[in-house]
Formats: sequence, structure tokens, C-alpha cells
Amino acid sequence: MRRVQSTFRLVALLVVVLVGAGACAFDPQSGGSGGGGAAPAGAAEQVTGASATSGPDQRGRPTPATPTAKPSRTPTPKPTRKAPTPTASPSTPTVAGCPQGQHQRAVETYLARLGGFGAVTVDGRQSAADCAAIKKFQKRYGIRPVEGRAGPTTYDVAQRLATTNPASCKAGTGTTFCVDLTRQTVWAMRGGKVIMGPTVTRTGMSGYRTPAGTYTVNFRNPKEWSDPYEVWLPYWQHFTQGMGFHETTTYLHDKSIGSHGCVNLLHADAVRMWELGKVGTRVVLVGRRPGT
Repeated sequence: MRRVQSTFRLVALLVVVLVGAGACAFDPQSGGSGGGGAAPAGAAEQVTGASATSGPDQRGRPTPATPTAKPSRTPTPKPTRKAPTPTASPSTPTVAGCPQGQHQRAVETYLARLGGFGAVTVDGRQSAADCAAIKKFQKRYGIRPVEGRAGPTTYDVAQRLATTNPASCKAGTGTTFCVDLTRQTVWAMRGGKVIMGPTVTRTGMSGYRTPAGTYTVNFRNPKEWSDPYEVWLPYWQHFTQGMGFHETTTYLHDKSIGSHGCVNLLHADAVRMWELGKVGTRVVLVGRRPGT
């Protein structure tokens, strides 16, 4: 009888142990909560997305995360310090102290033709003499910055001046103000001779074209006020339809703008033309400003 009781107790103990062990296991296929038991390894990473395995909607049993191998501590070779290779740039300062522009040779050619700005060598290479001549040219015609660089504005102004033909103006025997609207240049003649060489101007913009023709200065005022545009017009010399010569208050080389028909001048040129002109001075305009 005692042997039967002992055998019964042993069987009961085994049943308790087996049932208790099954309650701690979590099978995602059963859909149960696991009775609060511990989740299998890797379950938390799957839910949060931190694991490399599929997310919580995976139907198979999760695969434990495989530990990653530690990175080897192989020293990274230090980069060698090579000297930088110089690159050609149109703005790179030269030994002459001036940056060389993309129109170096052309500007040298035009300055040599114009004369009066110093010796230049037409070889497409910046030199101290070229630098000084280009700076002098830029200063004379109000080109900014004055740095000796043969850039687009310097090239444009030099080309316009060098290709202006004073003989294209049918001047009278007295003083005549001549305007080449196509090249946007101005000069003065007297008795068939040039008394003020070609300089730059900016005439009427699109919608306000300055008309070609022959006129006469009929009113002058050293400081005229413009009623419609509310701006001062220094050294004003009127010749037709509210249009006249005067000093500009804006950057003359800004081609995106223009006058309302007037002939804009740099300060020095406006003063010089004031000194040369008078009521009755002949005005001849030829050509047409591009874009008007």
C-alpha cells in the first residue's frame, strides 16, 4: 500500500512540473498573451523594428538575433598631403598684381588702338604695364571695380569706343554734339575736327527710344529738376521732346536700365559738354540703340 502511494505521489509531481513549464512558453502562432511569461529572445527588437528580422506581423517563429562580429582594429592609413595643383583661372592674380580677365588680348588690342592709357603689349598675357593701362581706362570711363581685369564690361566699353567713327557725324562748321545710338557713344566736333573724343553714354530704354535726327540745343540749366520723374538732371542741355544731355545718377554701365530718352553722361563728360555747348549748338544722332 505504501509503495502504491509513493508511486502516485511521484506521478503527480511530474504532472505539476510539466504543466508549470508549459505556462512560461510563448508561441506567437497561438495568438495568446503568454500568460505574462517572458518573451523569446529577439521579440522586443522585432516589435520596435530594431532587429534585422521581420516585424510583429511575421507568422513564423522569430529567429534569435545573431551577434555581430566586433570590428577589427586595423589602423587607417593617414592621407598623404600632396601639394595642390594650381589651376588656371581668369581671376587668378598675376605677378603684375592684377587679375587677368577672359578678354585680355582683345582689351589690349582696343587700348592700343585708342591710345592715351599707357603702353600695352598685345599678347593676351597680363603685365604690370597692361595692368596700369586697364586700370586707367576703367577709372576714366567709370567701370567698377577698378582692378585692371579685362572683364566683359571693360571689353564692351573698349570695343564700342575703338569702333566709333567720328566721321559718321555730319557736323556743321560750329560746335556739334554727335551721338552714335548703336554703339552708345558721344563726342563733339568743331569745324570738322574732334574736340572731345568719343566717350560712353546710355540713351533711352525700350519704350523710350531716343530718336535719330538733327536737332539744336534750345535750353540749358546747370541743375534742372525733372517733374515727371522727380530727379535732378545736372548739366542739362535740352534738344527735343523733353530729351537732353545730362549727368546720370545711376551706374552708367547697367544695361538693364536706361533713360526716358535723354543722353546720360558720366560726370566729367557732362561737365565738358556743358563747357563746350550753348543754346544753338547742333546735335546729330545716328543709328539706334539695340533693343529699342
